[in-house]
Amino acid sequence: MTKKIAVFLDRDGTINKEGGYINHESRLELMPNSSKGIKLFNENNILTVVCTNQAGVARGYFKENLIQVVNQRLQNLLKKEGAYLDDINYCPHHPTVGSPDYQKDCNCRKPKPGMIEKSAKKLDIDIKKSYVVGDKMSDVIWGHKMGTKSVMVMTGYGRGEYEYHRESWHDKPDYIAQDLLGAAKWIIKDIKKTL
Repeated sequence: MTKKIAVFLDRDGTINKEGGYINHESRLELMPNSSKGIKLFNENNILTVVCTNQAGVARGYFKENLIQVVNQRLQNLLKKEGAYLDDINYCPHHPTVGSPDYQKDCNCRKPKPGMIEKSAKKLDIDIKKSYVVGDKMSDVIWGHKMGTKSVMVMTGYGRGEYEYHRESWHDKPDYIAQDLLGAAKWIIKDIKKTL
């Protein structure tokens, strides 16, 4: 049986508007075209998996259960647009701040491999044939470290990272897209090249 291809998506700034620490569900708003991008993945049998660091819990800005509430709102908003996520992972920890329950150098905080490995096992994903999409260079590096191709979107922090820091990049995205829809179109075309 063939393992599946997935796209591991950063959440804030990639799917929804970057709003710092989202401390109330009402603050989560989809980015234009993000639902269209996710729907395109859905229609092409590419799994969509969110991997998001949420250190606001460790920092005491909100309780961990708020992350589930916000993620459910995300799923509900996508559903209204005919799209869905196959899995959502988050890391509430921070290596240097927080209460003893949350201050830890865990395996789930990006750029560690925990979130990708968890979904790969659960959903039978071929990591090496998969992709990471995010609005930060750290997402690109994380994807390459995991053996995926990486796409940077110009939403969220993306445009600023590209305009002000690209000269110092030691690693390069496999593709730079205006938004998640642009990323989806490129990824689908890239996958078809290998079939």
